[in-house]
Amino acid sequence: MNDQDTTHFGYEQVATPDKQRRVREVFDSVAGNYDLMNDLMSLGAHRVWKAFALARTGLRPGDTALDLAAGTGDLTAGLAKQVGADGRVFHTDINAAMLAEGSDRLLDRGLGGNITSLQVNAEQLPFAASMMNCITIGFGLRNVTDKQAALDEMARVVKPGGRVLVLEFSKPVLKWLEPVYDLYSFRVLPALGKLIANDAESYRYLAESIRMHPDQNELLDMMQSAGLEDCICHNLSGGIVALHIGFRY
Repeated sequence: MNDQDTTHFGYEQVATPDKQRRVREVFDSVAGNYDLMNDLMSLGAHRVWKAFALARTGLRPGDTALDLAAGTGDLTAGLAKQVGADGRVFHTDINAAMLAEGSDRLLDRGLGGNITSLQVNAEQLPFAASMMNCITIGFGLRNVTDKQAALDEMARVVKPGGRVLVLEFSKPVLKWLEPVYDLYSFRVLPALGKLIANDAESYRYLAESIRMHPDQNELLDMMQSAGLEDCICHNLSGGIVALHIGFRY
């Protein structure tokens, strides 16, 4: 196999067509405990990170938004409130189990009238060009096999005047934080996964996939290569998470 035939699944090199299946198996396993584990793993900080992103969507009532890798729908719910009854939000995920979990949770929250749930591959979006006022992807880009293809698709689908928001784990910018973060990622996360979800391996993959994800500057370059402009990065929690925003004019 040459380099184009393989990709990384965490630290493991796998055949490119196999990554999508392996990622699907991870999220099939964690879907039922996903929100609980997010709260435990981040000590609730994921809600602050998502609120920070939602405050920067630029959405107005009547707009159209797309939430990719939307999972259990936290960002989708916020987008739906921002666009209002006259707007439209697409709640999408490549994983059927996560999509179903999210759809149920959105309905339980009394949402859904302006939300459409669709099983979607971020690398091949089934939407017309210049259709969305805002596109969000929260903690999902690192699981995409061809990240550049996904960013290219987002740039194609977002409207002139719109923006793309990528909320993702990133690289700590504080040197003292790195060893603490590594210890937490590779010891505590798998232990939590074993205790709560009886699945240490999926959370070990989570830690590894974060380390293999492009850092802040690399992701800025990729967004600019996709045709997005004025791309900016906000480091959150010392760079453990970063919000990247790119605009289309």
